[in-house]
Amino acid sequence: MHNKIIPALRNLALCTALLASPALFAAEEAGHYGWVSILPPLLAIALALIIRQVVPALFVGIWVGAWALNDFTLVGLFTGLLESFEVHVVSALADSGNASVILFSMMIGGMVGIISKNGGLQGVVERIVGFADSAGRASMATVAMGLAIFFDDYANTLVVGNTMRPVTDRMKVSREKLAYLVDSTAAPIASVALVTTWVGYEVGLIRDAMAGIAGLDANAYFVFLNSIAYSFYPLFALVLVFAVVLSGRDFGPMHTAERRARKEGRVAPEAVSTALVDDDMKQVQPAEGTRRLARNAVVPVAILVVSVVAGLFVSGEGETLQALLESADAYKALLWGSLLGVVSAVIMTMLHRSLSIPELMGAWFTGLRSMLLAVVILVMAWALAGITEALGTAGFLSELLGDRLHPGLLPTVVFVLAAATAFSTGSSWGTMGILLPLMLPLTWALMSNNGMTGVEHMPILYGSVAAVLGGAVWGDHCSPISDTTILSSMASQCDHIEHVRTQLPYAMFAGVIAIVLGTLPAGFGIPWWLCLPVGAIALIVGFRMVGRKVEVE
Repeated sequence: MHNKIIPALRNLALCTALLASPALFAAEEAGHYGWVSILPPLLAIALALIIRQVVPALFVGIWVGAWALNDFTLVGLFTGLLESFEVHVVSALADSGNASVILFSMMIGGMVGIISKNGGLQGVVERIVGFADSAGRASMATVAMGLAIFFDDYANTLVVGNTMRPVTDRMKVSREKLAYLVDSTAAPIASVALVTTWVGYEVGLIRDAMAGIAGLDANAYFVFLNSIAYSFYPLFALVLVFAVVLSGRDFGPMHTAERRARKEGRVAPEAVSTALVDDDMKQVQPAEGTRRLARNAVVPVAILVVSVVAGLFVSGEGETLQALLESADAYKALLWGSLLGVVSAVIMTMLHRSLSIPELMGAWFTGLRSMLLAVVILVMAWALAGITEALGTAGFLSELLGDRLHPGLLPTVVFVLAAATAFSTGSSWGTMGILLPLMLPLTWALMSNNGMTGVEHMPILYGSVAAVLGGAVWGDHCSPISDTTILSSMASQCDHIEHVRTQLPYAMFAGVIAIVLGTLPAGFGIPWWLCLPVGAIALIVGFRMVGRKVEVE
């Protein structure tokens, strides 16, 4: 296979250079590199699916992007290789927000290592198994925990995946299903809940975008609150999760994975990356005679959750909830929470004398090391996102939209555009940051040109805002280079490509329903309170038609 891939890549690069070079500089003057700008992310995604390894696929995408920035010259091919690591990977690491996510993720891994070695995690498992005595109940407990940790998608994926994995393993739920449940509750609930690390960011973007729009006098937080009702994909994704868990049905590759787990007892797909993480986690299993005290795990996790939420309020300024959320520093809150979580895990362990200090440090470091592969993939994905920003990928995709549209079609087109951007860049936050400042003025301009600036037409504006947010989440769920998708895979110890392959049909199913029965009718005046229940019913009925129960016999 590799012998076929390398010549194909060489031919693709040469063809791209020949076809794009005449218009390359003209496109560059427009702020983007035209069709060339979408080549690196698409190449990385295609390679990841073909060779089933994310890291080399991401690096090839970064390399080709760096080559494009060097105008596809022969010297630029070698220069791009060096700059891939020296410039773009280093820039991803140097970003303070990215560094915060890395530290937060590794501290969570260290905390999991400690509460696993001291018997706390096993104590939680034994308690939950009392309720979750079947695959369906174990899945429902996973979803419930995912909804409970609604305030941040990173914390959600890492805590829920690591905590529920032993439970779902015991009940023979596939790692692919666990990763799907974790991934499809994390971002959807964080994007629409009222007090999350997302809200301040989203409201800030909306406020900045509206600041330069003449004739639009509205409160940014009020616009965000109204847009929640039009966030069809996040809401339908949550409905689908419940339909999957309550019905016990699956379809596509997920059904195959569940059948393998139930019949053969192999909950994890065979993959090198999963095996590496499994080796680390085996080293932090509690020793014989260690007391399985659930509070050794519950207290640190509770402190983590409370600390992050409290950190959002402490780091913000203002007298109202809106002002606090808009000014809150989400990264600071995550770092505070992860640090206090680890410290509390250490204190609980020492109080109960579960581990010696050398064992404690060894467990922390082993848990930290289990996140290393996820961190490498994240850094590569961020570097590729930086490449797409330099190439103007989002700007090019936005230009494809144009301004000759009926305003009623705008929410749907924006939704698809946001999904394509998030799929290509692997970042829902990046997609929102790029598209909201572009789409809000465009939406208002189209509404003004068609005499539709009255209150009765404001749902078009709300729908366009929601379309950016919902489309970003949809694209994230479908993309193998998405940061939250990567974290979901690693926290669940599921091969990343298998997670993407099994989740993709579910995400596409919810996304199509969101378009056909959500953004399209809402754009043409159908009220949201009618679109939501009709879409949810169609989603449930459609899933029952295509889904099949896993036969245990």
